[in-house]
Amino acid sequence: MADEYDEEFGELGLVIGDFNIPSRASDLPLQFKELLVPNKVQYVFCTGNVGNSETTDWLKTLSGNTHIVKGDFDEAKDIPETKIIQIGSWRLALVHGHQVVPAGDDEALYTFLRELEADVLVTGHTGVAKVSAVEKKYIINPGSATGGFNGLQQSIPSFLILEFKKEKIQVFIYTLDGEVKIDKQELPLQK
Repeated sequence: MADEYDEEFGELGLVIGDFNIPSRASDLPLQFKELLVPNKVQYVFCTGNVGNSETTDWLKTLSGNTHIVKGDFDEAKDIPETKIIQIGSWRLALVHGHQVVPAGDDEALYTFLRELEADVLVTGHTGVAKVSAVEKKYIINPGSATGGFNGLQQSIPSFLILEFKKEKIQVFIYTLDGEVKIDKQELPLQK
């Protein structure tokens, strides 16, 4: 249950997006597919630009609690542009990020985060994995799951795993640059 925590192990959430399949990438990298299997996470948060229904269907197999928002290249009409998700003490706002100008700008994203009254803004659109703290709030971006961010250059494929605990979130940043690398950051709850 989202309101109860095991102090040693928190609930896990996959943060992923900007697949752009098949327009900019043919598939998720095999190394990531081997890591991302059903029933390992309690939540999936997708920042959009999925690209095809097969990838959307695959995301839904990973968790019964999958949240997807519409990216600027997604055509499905039944996907919301913004979602608010409450997990224990944490209020998350999930967006693609194309709504924010300039794209990826922490100040503009923080303004958007305040308007949504959330603790964490989960956003995509830039193709670069990033975790920022701004005024006791957090902005996290999983980057591009495939590395197929734009047609001119590749970005490094990436996704995030969040471990939700009562007073903090552990962020595990997975990147693929020849091999899978994992970096870790801790986000304390600050109300």
